[in-house]
Amino acid sequence: MVEDLSVRLKAYEGRAAVHGGRGKDPVNSPMIRHWCEAMGDTNPAYTGPGAIAPPTMLQVWTMGGLSGHETRAPAYGELLALLDGAGYTSVVATDCEQEYLRALRPGDEITFDSVIESVSERKTTRLGTGYFVTTRMDVRAGEEGDELVGTHRFRILKYAPAGASGNHESREHESREHEPREREPRPQPRERPRRPRPVVNRDNAGFWEGVARHRLLIQRCADCATLRLPWLPGCNACGSPEWDTVEACGEGVVYSYVVMHHPPFPAFDPPYAVGLIELAEGVRMVSNVIGVPYDKVRIGMPVRLEFVRCDEELELPVFRVEEEVAPV
Repeated sequence: MVEDLSVRLKAYEGRAAVHGGRGKDPVNSPMIRHWCEAMGDTNPAYTGPGAIAPPTMLQVWTMGGLSGHETRAPAYGELLALLDGAGYTSVVATDCEQEYLRALRPGDEITFDSVIESVSERKTTRLGTGYFVTTRMDVRAGEEGDELVGTHRFRILKYAPAGASGNHESREHESREHEPREREPRPQPRERPRRPRPVVNRDNAGFWEGVARHRLLIQRCADCATLRLPWLPGCNACGSPEWDTVEACGEGVVYSYVVMHHPPFPAFDPPYAVGLIELAEGVRMVSNVIGVPYDKVRIGMPVRLEFVRCDEELELPVFRVEEEVAPV
């Protein structure tokens, strides 16, 4: 049955996910400004006459908003429905790759097509067993809309959470369902699914070691003293690879925030607030805002660092709204 499912999934490779898509807005200065303010990017190339858009905004100009795109093809939805029906009902984004062929400038009209590039063989991960699905978007601009300006590959994992009995794991049981049995097994209570593990690598291992000791560590360039968070292998101000750390005092304010309603994920209980927190040291980081209902979070609220244990292996930094500003 697994082999049969793999064959059916592979048949979707090369089929269109979006055909003839068109950006809802041309590349424009206000959106560039909002992006740069949120990211803390002060590169002068993104302002003034002759400004260009930050390359990493490539996907922004293709987003359909809450109403979506009318040119979305049915194949991608059919593929996800096929995986849902086989028991792979959870989804997590794993990574994206972008290639930039020329800079975008205010006034550029964007068109794009998206294709289902690949569906992996069945893989077993720490989250569970499932399939990696990769889509490739070709982004175009120019007067005729035919100049390829960049590509965006986006990969998700559709999986059955580890420990859950998905449809794919019950085939053998189904084949024996008519054999005599003495009694039905008593249903066991389900354990709460575990949160996804953060990606820890040689560039950010020190950050997570600090979290384990209840310390929020910020990288500091050893040459120009610029602070940076999240951690990077080199300074984004002077390029130096040398660095040390300073410990955050734990105070900050909500610089921006979103309320997450969708997609539902087994380890989370939406709706909840995710904030971009500006620390007292001047750097920003993304984390949960707790201490008030999600709909009471406001920009400018003072918050203080806490560490929350999610399970026996995972502890995360979060930010609690200061009591004196919390609503009664």
